[in-house]
Amino acid sequence: MTFTETMDKMAEGFEVVGVVVLVIGLVWSLALAVVVWRRSGDGRAGYRALRETFGGVLLLGLEILVAADLIRTVAVAPTLENVSVLGLIVLIRTFLSFSLEIEIEGVPPWRRAAASGAGRIAQAATRHRVGTADDA
Repeated sequence: MTFTETMDKMAEGFEVVGVVVLVIGLVWSLALAVVVWRRSGDGRAGYRALRETFGGVLLLGLEILVAADLIRTVAVAPTLENVSVLGLIVLIRTFLSFSLEIEIEGVPPWRRAAASGAGRIAQAATRHRVGTADDA
């Protein structure tokens, strides 16, 4: 087996892992949303939990798929056309990741410092009370 064939198989492996992460993450996110919805009795809380957890899963899946594209382009077929296509794919995925982070966090990265700290921790703790006496 040649180096190029090995790298192509590795890229395929990363793609499979990325898809598996997305599928398992969706199922896990749905299950968590149902648990939050049942505990709180509020559909909005379940939806928020689903959005936050699946958003994180999407970010992870996108990163793994970018790694597959990098391996394939750099190690398998490093032509100018393939590098240009990779650049466009990375640009689109970066925009998607940036948009997802804003959606999950609720603030743009440059405002994140202003929205962090004790207030955010307290807000998260009261929003997701797990393992407290109230759950019994």
